Amino acid sequence: MKQQSKIEDLLPLSPLQEGLLFHALYDEREADLYAVQLTLDFHGELDAGRLRRSVEAVVRRHPALRAAFRQRKSGESVQLIARAVQVPWQEADLSGRPAAQAEAEAARLAEADRTRRFDMTRPPLLRFTLLKLADGLHRLVFTHHHILLDGWSMPLVFGEVFEIYARDGDASALPGVRPYKDYLSWLATQDRTEAEAAWRHALSGAEPCMVAPAGALRESVVPGKCVSVLSAAETKALGERARGLGVTVNTVVQAAWALVLGSLTGRDDVVFGATVSGRPPELDGVEDIVGMFINTLPVRLRLDPSETLGRLVTRLQEEQTQLLAHQYLGLNQLQSLAGGELFDTLMVFENYPIDEDAFDDTEDGLRVSAVAADDATNYPLSVSVVPGHDLEIRFDYRPDLFRLEQAQEVLDRLVRAVLSITEDPDKCVGRVDVLPAPERVRLLALGRGTGLRTAPTTLAELFEEQATATPDATALVSADGELTFAELDARADRLAAMLTARGVRPESRVALVLPRDSSALVAMLAVLKSGAAFVPVDIEYPAERIGYMLTDAAPVLTLTTTTTRAAVSGTGVAELVLDDAETVRTLAATDVARREDRTRVSPSSPAYVIYTSGSTGRPKGVVVEHRSVVNLLRAHQAEFYGPVSGGRRFRIALTASLSFDTAWDELLWMWAGHELHFIDDRTRRDPDTLRDYALDKSLDLLDVTPTFAQHLLDSGLFSGPGHRPSVLVVGGEALGAALWERLAALEGVSVHNFYGPTEATVDVTSTGLADASWPAIGRPVGNAGVYVLDGRLRLVPVGVPGELYVSGEGLARGYLGRAGLTVTWCAGTRAVSWSSWAGPTTRSRSAASASNSAKSKRP
Repeated sequence: MKQQSKIEDLLPLSPLQEGLLFHALYDEREADLYAVQLTLDFHGELDAGRLRRSVEAVVRRHPALRAAFRQRKSGESVQLIARAVQVPWQEADLSGRPAAQAEAEAARLAEADRTRRFDMTRPPLLRFTLLKLADGLHRLVFTHHHILLDGWSMPLVFGEVFEIYARDGDASALPGVRPYKDYLSWLATQDRTEAEAAWRHALSGAEPCMVAPAGALRESVVPGKCVSVLSAAETKALGERARGLGVTVNTVVQAAWALVLGSLTGRDDVVFGATVSGRPPELDGVEDIVGMFINTLPVRLRLDPSETLGRLVTRLQEEQTQLLAHQYLGLNQLQSLAGGELFDTLMVFENYPIDEDAFDDTEDGLRVSAVAADDATNYPLSVSVVPGHDLEIRFDYRPDLFRLEQAQEVLDRLVRAVLSITEDPDKCVGRVDVLPAPERVRLLALGRGTGLRTAPTTLAELFEEQATATPDATALVSADGELTFAELDARADRLAAMLTARGVRPESRVALVLPRDSSALVAMLAVLKSGAAFVPVDIEYPAERIGYMLTDAAPVLTLTTTTTRAAVSGTGVAELVLDDAETVRTLAATDVARREDRTRVSPSSPAYVIYTSGSTGRPKGVVVEHRSVVNLLRAHQAEFYGPVSGGRRFRIALTASLSFDTAWDELLWMWAGHELHFIDDRTRRDPDTLRDYALDKSLDLLDVTPTFAQHLLDSGLFSGPGHRPSVLVVGGEALGAALWERLAALEGVSVHNFYGPTEATVDVTSTGLADASWPAIGRPVGNAGVYVLDGRLRLVPVGVPGELYVSGEGLARGYLGRAGLTVTWCAGTRAVSWSSWAGPTTRSRSAASASNSAKSKRP
């Protein structure tokens, strides 16, 4: 007689089973996240033997519960259905312990059971533990691999367990079951070509939508959890709103998650995963089949800011309805169609909870309570929605990627988005702000610089105050000698009087086309004293650019010298040649008017006009007022000069061209009473020559671009014996991670990164490299507001890319002669907030260290 095979059937895998098997085999050293555990508490007299027989009867009835999974030599995975299995069953009596100790031991045993891996090749992939906690109180712990069962199947399994238990363990009266293989057979007959076409159309143009840091591994990590519960009133209102819109609550929550995901990623075309039941209605009796039917599929939603929330929700349901007939394709297949992985967040709507009341009808009054499930996924963020009297929303998150407070913040945003749809479905998508009030308050505080009280004054007045306070101190060292504060102030006074005599007035402009010597700074200060704005022109600019600038700025006068006047020849602008013999005689004879008799300059008068590089079109003149530069001086005095100088006078190198606003980072040190060295063109361009000058003159501070800082490092300026600068400031371009680390490692040198657009008066943020471990632009300077906003001018969460917007006292008056551009300062800077929400990898995305443009508006 032929011996009966131990294998009852050999079956293929469903799409999700293939994925679950992959993860189960991926890293066998770690706990399997897809080991699911269900616990049920029994109140009353429980017959343990009878319950065990009932469980074993259910396992015999359903082939899916007797499956094991193996790979053939071809690499194909199959599931083997064992003809018979011995159901793992263990019992423990904890009733002799105090209640708290019994609960603790029960939890320990359950956790140990949950983390013990299944051998996927040996059936059954399930086990039961029955714990006696006290007289009349038992707990059944059911642990199984998710590959066997979906959530829908759980009430089917335990419904039968209790029905058989009520029949004293006899299952003979129960109707026959429809096996899981019938679904697999149905799956094999489907038209995959038609389904692929539908999904290809739905995902056309979709891009990956990820919240985890780039490069984060999809590995097995026990997730952290946080939960929010809607009140009964909120839950009722949500249900009524869904019915009013003709959609499901699931669809409303999915639309809300899409809004949050858009906020998290800065995108208006988002994709996330959703778990669908996968039970085809055309398969008769499918609702009673025990097995794994669910599937994880992409949900794509485009966010139109002009669309109402109500329409967004109904459109989402319409688009998903069109795909209902094609939900059987596996996720791997869909990702292949789309060209790769599309999402790393998952939403599960658990509309199949076990009904505890269904188990209260046993003849001996046995009652079940405290039904609890414990499962997880390998996604960085998973959202589980549990309907009921009070809707529960649970977040599972990877603790190696996100902190609890970060996950809770995102969960709070989801609740806010759900309530927004519930309360006002007629509101436009673009007007929805998912950030809860406390988070908005934190972000606004993060973007505000220290509030400083600054008296209304001008740069001219402040320099005169400094000259009065330290008249004999050296103010300027340049190629043509040294000037004390008193000497520099007196020379500027005489030239200012001469300019006033020639009709220079507040709101007029004077061009400076001068060499890098004392004449340039005397002229600059004189123009400020006259009330006009100076327009610095670099003599090395191409003739076309110089001509354009002078035509556009329309200066009433150009100050130049015999060596530089050739640069402005033919422009038609009136000239004053400062080293011309007649000019020198006139200046010597000029009677400097008493300061109180001069034209009063307003703090809101223009101080200078700096032209942008023109990288986004024709160069634009940015008009900066005295009050803005004075605010920067006060901010630096309070937050930078004092701390780095220790109260002593510094020797500062002015290496920047006066045609770049970064020169003010060096000029203002002189306004604060320090000694400024105006470095000539040959020295400032050569790192070795500048090194020698810095050492010879014992310079204390250099302010250069990161690229030039790299050359100075290589020149040995900061590594040789003897004197070296104690402060290094970098700005003007992005500071990369490698250079950041090298600069931060300098011993005895305080290194600072400054950032700011021309339109916002030189600097809007700064940071010491010792205060941050990654490239960042720092915190706002005093009286500045720096905020990262999305395309609809809403604050983005910390760590999310957006556009940098600037407000505060540093904002320029606007673009000269371009009122339209001033209203919409245009060339946005991509940035993320200082405190990254998603770990070190995301931090590197904040390398907007020094772009020279940013969207800026007055508050």
